[in-house]
Amino acid sequence: MLSIAWSTLRTRLVSFLGTFLALALGTALIAAMGQVLATTVDSPDRAPQRYAAAPYVVVPDERLHVDTWQGGQSQPLAERHGLTVELAARFPGAVVDRIFPAQVAGGQDAVGRPWSASRTAPQRLTEGRAPRTSREIAVSAGALAGEKVRAGALAGEKVRAGARVGDKVSVITRSGAKPYTVVGVTDGPPTVFFTDAQAARLSPRIDALALWTKPSGVPVLTGQDRALVDPNRESDERARNNANTIVGIAAGFAVFIAVFVVSSTFAFAVAQRRREFALLRTVGATRRQVRRMVYGEAGFVALAAAALGALAGPYAAGPILDWLVGLGMAPAWLVPSTQTWPAVTAFATSVVVALAGVTVAARRAGRVHPAEAMREAAIEPRVMTWGRLLVGVGLFGAALVSMAVNALTDPQGAANNKSFMPILMLLVAGVGLLAPVVVRPVARLFAIPLSRLRGAGATLVPAAAATAVRQTAATAAPVLVAVGLAAALLGAAAMTDAAKTAMQAAPVRADYLVLPEGSGGLDRQLVERLRAIRGVEVATTAPTSVYTLEGKTALIKRPTEAVDPAKLRSVLDVPVLKGSLAELNDDTIAVSETWELELGQTAKLWRADGSEVSLKVVALLAANSPSDSYVTTAHAFSAPVTTAYVKLRPGTPAPDVESALRRSTQGHNARALTKDAWVSETGDRRGSASRLGLLVVLGIILAYTAIALVNILLMAASDRTAERASLRLLGATRGQVARYVAGEALLVVAIGVVLAAAVAAISLAGLWSSLVQIAGPIAISVPWPAIGAVTAGCVVLALAAAITPALRRA
Repeated sequence: MLSIAWSTLRTRLVSFLGTFLALALGTALIAAMGQVLATTVDSPDRAPQRYAAAPYVVVPDERLHVDTWQGGQSQPLAERHGLTVELAARFPGAVVDRIFPAQVAGGQDAVGRPWSASRTAPQRLTEGRAPRTSREIAVSAGALAGEKVRAGALAGEKVRAGARVGDKVSVITRSGAKPYTVVGVTDGPPTVFFTDAQAARLSPRIDALALWTKPSGVPVLTGQDRALVDPNRESDERARNNANTIVGIAAGFAVFIAVFVVSSTFAFAVAQRRREFALLRTVGATRRQVRRMVYGEAGFVALAAAALGALAGPYAAGPILDWLVGLGMAPAWLVPSTQTWPAVTAFATSVVVALAGVTVAARRAGRVHPAEAMREAAIEPRVMTWGRLLVGVGLFGAALVSMAVNALTDPQGAANNKSFMPILMLLVAGVGLLAPVVVRPVARLFAIPLSRLRGAGATLVPAAAATAVRQTAATAAPVLVAVGLAAALLGAAAMTDAAKTAMQAAPVRADYLVLPEGSGGLDRQLVERLRAIRGVEVATTAPTSVYTLEGKTALIKRPTEAVDPAKLRSVLDVPVLKGSLAELNDDTIAVSETWELELGQTAKLWRADGSEVSLKVVALLAANSPSDSYVTTAHAFSAPVTTAYVKLRPGTPAPDVESALRRSTQGHNARALTKDAWVSETGDRRGSASRLGLLVVLGIILAYTAIALVNILLMAASDRTAERASLRLLGATRGQVARYVAGEALLVVAIGVVLAAAVAAISLAGLWSSLVQIAGPIAISVPWPAIGAVTAGCVVLALAAAITPALRRA
């Protein structure tokens, strides 16, 4: 039977070419995404940047170490404590480095450093000279470049950030804004260089010692370890993790879509050959021989296609990675992986999927008796097998149960798209398997408006779809995947973003928010100016961390916010389950219920600098609280103020306050926003980030499903050649045949869209039932433009793939 299998491969090239292309492209997609995923995981860290020219670097131990009965536990400190002056004095030839926020007014986010530290990277002068007095600075070109447009309701002016040697500029540090003269310009990352003495006054903390001779008696960073203290270390790790998440999600969907499309294509190809199987059974072929022939054909195709895809796929990893870098979804310093496991995994997966895709069809074709073979080959007496029905119902039911469990037991988890995506995959798979059940009812539904059209095509088109149910369902599968995933994923992202924004905005009572335009936070001078405005209440928050020992074994880093408790309640409506924020002071703490502490219990904590403290729990916060916990400002040391909430007192004119806020923030790289403007900006920023990530995922999915749609339509066209020739013999013109074929293609797309609408409606309704519990009333978001664009693309591809071969053979 293997020789027969090889012969059929040569005589049914079009059909097998379709399955070959589907499998090869699916394998290539899996291999490419696996290669990109391996790159995000295995790519080495960047070489040292800040201390590239200094072979030895001494830094403080910036980790909290706690002994437990199971051994030592450690976590990175949220706030650094620096090296001692005595240690620095032991190495007179060392460069004493101090790193602190310093930003030219209107310029880019930057750090301040002493001029002596410029040689550690190095950063060389391109113009001018080094600073010599306390009011002179040298700045990198990146810290000066650009013209920024301030966003927000209260400020719309442009601020010119460019400066040259000799210009007077304002530099904002933690203490406030002060004038300086630019005497030099350097290359390198955004940095403001002060004299060593002025840097020590602005930031007494010693962050590192850079040496050119190996010191003794102290821990030293050398080689690649010097990159551990680079400023981009955390951002690099976030960028790597973001890329890993995006690629991981895309790879998961790629595997799912490839399995779905390949198995559907193989099953369709086998279903096309029922008459051939019937004839083999009639001339004496046994059931086992028929199955062996089908498996042999699938094996030949699978091995060749999977090998080609596994070899070609890794070459696509580079362009995909470049595309992600161009979109800002992956860091540019990633080095493409040379791992072979993605190609091997893709090859093995594709071969298994191919063989699994023909298993049911092969067993079904082999089970018919010779006397029944012709009847089995001529029509489709049963819409679908019991096995397919049970699996489809099982997957569909599992999706519904998962949505119900999420809504009843963990509505908070609905805000995490990762929990939504597996449910969506179950729904797509379940509806795809159950599609033959709904093809005939949907075809009859569309037959009602078509019946008003003139000509026989209005009758033939829905009749053909209802007769060839399995073929119609298989052809509609790529449309189901493309439209369904686009609608569900984009709709879910918009809904979760809206829920998160609503949850973030709900507790805010303030009328205005003042936010920094850099990472340095709001300087002390600005905060004092804000508090001096008449007729308002001003409360600030400084995010920091505390550490707890859970179960006496695990050291946990927990986010907290340092606040002024007397003013916090006037600007934020923090949901409190037990206790009161009125009792918050330097000896107490308010914590979320997720801490599993009791009201009045004394909690042993470590603060952001590593110092130990015991605080009494005076309030238990709800899970949707703006912060995980609150402490007073006595427990925040170097943490910057990131937000100032401004609340109008009764009778205070809003225009006067807006004018005062504009004057106060001018020259401090900060902006004041109304609450409505802040909510809108927060939603837009969150939506842009999530949409961009999903568009990357959808772009990869849609590219493959578009190819799959064209492929399966071409396969179907090759099987309908005799039927269309009969139409021509009965007197149909080429135009009538083309219209008939176009009608069939449009009906298939319409059926796919109906199935996709069911998937999107069910999945978004389930998500809404969870989100409404945690965020209040939110609208079910339907991304009509995206749905329209994807549907239009499917229509164009379906018409082109169906009409072109029909006209050529008519």
